[in-house]
Amino acid sequence: MHTVSARALAVLLFAAPALGFAQSANHSADEAAIRAVVKAFLDTRDKNDATALAALMTSDVDQQQTSGNVRHGRDAVVKGSLATQQSTGGTRTITLDSIRFVTADVAIADGRYDSLGRADGGDRHMLTSMVLKREGGAWKIAAIRNMLPTTPER
Repeated sequence: MHTVSARALAVLLFAAPALGFAQSANHSADEAAIRAVVKAFLDTRDKNDATALAALMTSDVDQQQTSGNVRHGRDAVVKGSLATQQSTGGTRTITLDSIRFVTADVAIADGRYDSLGRADGGDRHMLTSMVLKREGGAWKIAAIRNMLPTTPER
């Protein structure tokens, strides 16, 4: 009995570093995939491509706007995002500062969200948090929270 436990412990001790390395390598690939989804989110908005934008989101996605209004569901988020893009114009960028994995299939991406050259004449410097979920092997946006900082510094 002790021999089996000792062997099992030895296997775990030797396997743990290898498993940790595999998880680290997977996180690097996942981080790159998440960054690509966030970039695609902005690119598809710029192109007014509702089908491609919808494909980046879970069916139950929601989005809290800086106004405090919340859009519920993929159709509402796509329609609202494209309407905002068309009415305000300008160039949007999201610079992700961090990606934290809550589980192997759920991540929170936080960053700076800038909207420059808007039709209303006002540049906006915001913060964003996105929850992404892996579905069918692909990362998809499950929630978006856009915020205006309470202080001018970020």
